Amino acid sequence: MKQLNLFIELIRLKKPIGFMLLFWPCAWGLTLAYDFSNNLNNYFFYLTLFFLGSVLMRSAGCIVNDILDKEFDKKVSRTKNRPIASEKISIKLGLFYAIFLCFLALLVLLNFNTFTILLALGSMPLAFSYPLMKRYTYWPQLFLGITFNYGLILGWVCIQNEINIIPTIFYLGAIFWTLGFDTIYGYQDIKDDEIIGIKSTSIKFKKNPNLFLILCYLVFIISLILVGLFMRFNAIFYFFILIPVFHLFFYQIYNFNFKDPANSLKIFKSNNFLGLIILLNLLTGKMMF
Repeated sequence: MKQLNLFIELIRLKKPIGFMLLFWPCAWGLTLAYDFSNNLNNYFFYLTLFFLGSVLMRSAGCIVNDILDKEFDKKVSRTKNRPIASEKISIKLGLFYAIFLCFLALLVLLNFNTFTILLALGSMPLAFSYPLMKRYTYWPQLFLGITFNYGLILGWVCIQNEINIIPTIFYLGAIFWTLGFDTIYGYQDIKDDEIIGIKSTSIKFKKNPNLFLILCYLVFIISLILVGLFMRFNAIFYFFILIPVFHLFFYQIYNFNFKDPANSLKIFKSNNFLGLIILLNLLTGKMMF
């Protein structure tokens, strides 16, 4: 039981925000591409596969991240008690867990078409090299955005079996969404990170984070509007875009206090709600006439 609890702690299973932020872009891409005049069974089947894949890959990513950041985690108050940093789980056992989780994710992936499988496998170097970026650049959040939103492309491709401008625009916009919310997340550890030499956009824009966040979220909203235009969504879709606009600019940015770690975490977690709202927006645009 002790090992099971340590495993659950290692993969952050009790902190679902991580895998949900990986899942939402998958759901967005799938919803954009799906023809809802067809049987809905396939839609929910793929949605389930993407959810399972998000949980498995996020869990494996957490383990790889903790192995690579073991020495850093020991020096940060929020992370020093993680199972690998505190040596409650060995690196060898952690690698075994990560490989097993990746194997399960591969079993999930094999249910998709060939193009989706190849694209997903091609993203693996990105997924597992991301934790290294904070050592070399102030833009690790950009690499996280590229990685975390890749599922948006996969969601589209698993239905359309091709890539065009629509998912590409949305993918680029979603990268800026991640760039914004992960910058907010980074303010939890900014003091420790500066001391130990870790780089982030939180540190780079610490003197004026709100302007940077406004620019990031503006790009995301513009991408959403462009997707609506290309997809010829109905007018109701544009009306309901006001909800994510209000959430991003009048809840997240207005209430963000970068000096308060608890506030940073609260604002960051609210992006799970935003992911659901965007999904409902897309469904509204496609299904209401």
